[in-house]
Amino acid sequence: MRTFGLIGYPLSHSFSKRYFTEKFEKEQIDDCNYELFPLVEIAHIEPLINENESLRGLNVTIPYKVSVLPFLNEIDPAAMQIGAVNCISIRRENGKIELKGYNTDAYGFEESLKPFLKEHHQRALIFGDGGAAKAVKYTFRKLGIPFLVVVRKPSADAILYSDITEEILQNHTILVNTTPLGTSPNTAECPDIPYHFLSEKHIAYDLVYNPEVSLFLKNALAQGAAVKNGMEMLYLQAERSWYIWNHLL
Repeated sequence: MRTFGLIGYPLSHSFSKRYFTEKFEKEQIDDCNYELFPLVEIAHIEPLINENESLRGLNVTIPYKVSVLPFLNEIDPAAMQIGAVNCISIRRENGKIELKGYNTDAYGFEESLKPFLKEHHQRALIFGDGGAAKAVKYTFRKLGIPFLVVVRKPSADAILYSDITEEILQNHTILVNTTPLGTSPNTAECPDIPYHFLSEKHIAYDLVYNPEVSLFLKNALAQGAAVKNGMEMLYLQAERSWYIWNHLL
């Protein structure tokens, strides 16, 4: 039996466990299971791996995508550039344990965004600058799309929500919400921008997936913008993790 799982804290609900449990049942994969491993602190990853010999791969969620890096033997170049890991492969050979970190969030975001991109989508605004924004920024750099980061508190590398003007929104037609604003049960929240300046030329992408249509997306839809939530990104990053665990060991 091979075991895979998710580390983070707290783990009150998990897309990953539900997704992989259903995948194993649907595809009749009988020799695998997926478990939740809530870790109060990231240092507990070492006894977790040492004491669970069947463990072959981990997904990593808040708040450990960055703090897990020192515990890895190797980091994929893309994950190194992003500065965050959300997938770990575990190789056990001759009594040695090798951990390699990857970032599948960037893959999921890029593959789910690309079908929406048109010629006039030349620049992007990224709302929030936390861990979730790292993969988004990496993807835009990879695609050659300049971006501005928008935050609530003054920062040398970002603008404030109050700085957003009609001109900025006209010139930045890809909008990505990387904040938790609007996530259930706080569905009445959204990034504080002048939505009335949006048009059918805009894409509004929300990493939030619960609810399916956040207030951010509703406001964008009302102005004719194309919208996308984070569900497909989750599916894609999960499948990428499965590929890594089975083919990149």
